[in-house]
Amino acid sequence: ERRPPQKIIEKLSMFCGVSPDAVTLLPNADTVYEVPLILERDGIANFVLSRLGLKPRKANNLVWASLLRRIKKDYQQTVKVGIVAKYLDNDDTYISVVEALKSACWDKGVKLDITWVQSENLKDQITAKKYLRTFDGIVVPGGFGVRGVEGKICAAEYAIRNKVPYLGLCLGLQVAVIAKARMLGLKQANSTEFDKKTKIPVISTLDGQANILETGGTMRLGSYPCVLREGSMARKLYNAPIIHERHRHRYEVNNAYTDQLESGGLNMVGILQDNSLVEMVEHVNHPFFIASQFHPEFQSRPFKPHPLFVGFISALKNKKK
Repeated sequence: ERRPPQKIIEKLSMFCGVSPDAVTLLPNADTVYEVPLILERDGIANFVLSRLGLKPRKANNLVWASLLRRIKKDYQQTVKVGIVAKYLDNDDTYISVVEALKSACWDKGVKLDITWVQSENLKDQITAKKYLRTFDGIVVPGGFGVRGVEGKICAAEYAIRNKVPYLGLCLGLQVAVIAKARMLGLKQANSTEFDKKTKIPVISTLDGQANILETGGTMRLGSYPCVLREGSMARKLYNAPIIHERHRHRYEVNNAYTDQLESGGLNMVGILQDNSLVEMVEHVNHPFFIASQFHPEFQSRPFKPHPLFVGFISALKNKKK
């Protein structure tokens, strides 16, 4: 892991026209977050600054070094998270969600044990129990299309019935709403994304979108302000009355059913500012059941994990004490 001998560096640069100062060794690292420290140790930052005509300054590596110590620490407690998803043939599909979970675990001082659960395997509450009973918490991330969605609905219902901490992201909110509606007796509740003819469209498109669904412009993209209900868990986690989060979805909670959902225990705790669109839901009398229409994982950082992920991991950590 040391810098190569100067003679080797000079020979390498001789055949490629690269300055010897620009050649460095990139050994295998235990974590990608170790790479900046390796590059800094070899002086690459000062070389880049000099080429740009900028004045070098003394680097502060304390933050990175502190993060690396937390990453490599052998924590005594492990939290087991089941991610119920359907795009499981590519490790990068949910990379933002995984990194957000990791950052929250480093912040709370616990190990993370992730198990991927193919949502198509969940058919009912019997199979849900079979696949989910060993987890401290359940995450249902985003996605599109009808394949595997019934399994995600089963996962949300299982979390509600068994008071298992649940974090729903985008589609994870929509399946939670569908699950709760069905539990309240609306057995045919569904999203018009999955059943265009559903008689109880608790999730649907907005007025004016019906004839232009094939165009990307119908999606709600980018950052939007969300007003958090006073006294809600979400408000406590964010410690702010208004937040801004990033979106990437088309279908919304149908406000015709929000009163019925709230009376049944699923509160609409986050509302789009200057509008009535539902952004966040929470279940009452539950250790942690929060779902967002937006993607909080997009704003999570290794040095500043997202409040929703920190809250979720805290619930798992406290559950095991």
